[in-house]
Amino acid sequence: MLDIKDICVSFRSEKQEKIFGTTKKQILFDVSLKVPKGTCLGILGESGSGKSTLGRVMCGLLKPEKGKVFVDGISVYDSKAGKKSLQNKLSIVFQDYTTSANPRFRVKDIIAEGLSAQERKIGKKIDKQQECYRLLNLVGLKEELIQRFPHELSGGQLQRVCIARAVACMPEIILFDEAISSLDAHTQVQIMDLLKQLKEKLHLTYVFITHDLTSVTYLCDDVMFLYKGKVTEHIPVFQIAQTKDEYAQKLLHSIIEF
Repeated sequence: MLDIKDICVSFRSEKQEKIFGTTKKQILFDVSLKVPKGTCLGILGESGSGKSTLGRVMCGLLKPEKGKVFVDGISVYDSKAGKKSLQNKLSIVFQDYTTSANPRFRVKDIIAEGLSAQERKIGKKIDKQQECYRLLNLVGLKEELIQRFPHELSGGQLQRVCIARAVACMPEIILFDEAISSLDAHTQVQIMDLLKQLKEKLHLTYVFITHDLTSVTYLCDDVMFLYKGKVTEHIPVFQIAQTKDEYAQKLLHSIIEF
């Protein structure tokens, strides 16, 4: 289980520092959430709501000023063991597949990054070429793409390669930070179908950060609304139409006619 308690994050703005000295702008205000194993939590909010900052805290890239992050009961930021536990259990798929995949690497080398992490995790060597073939098949790509460079792939194909790299680490949790927002609508549906299949087949837990309510209702079990760094609602997706939260209602009305 991923358990986050009372997370607060502030950043110092150069403009504010010049005017006010050491004044900081607070980005997250006492954010708490739980993601049980085998479920998918959608974190929904507009640009600037603090979604990606929260994602960085979750994956160990940003230590919060206040609060705790636990993975299976182990505190992530309080010890090296906690940080290592997170690294072994969590993978990330980013929004911009064009920059998260090294343009000088072939597909086999991109996926091999994840396989190297798997080797460190299990403590033994694996047949990387055969594993690359298996992972390509798993994400719906042909084996012949193994020698291609990123610029030779479509956006959907390259994001599938990035998903394969994330799965190659043998994670328990995958965090998707706006992972489908840069794709066209048809490809988005295909990728969401793939994510559903992988979640069930590999018994994964997802955190799905997005500004798109439609993808949340399709993929997620629970949804958390984040507005100006504060949690305004956290409910099961099937109850989303009954939300009493004003911000959540505005998002709903933007895509649904009741």
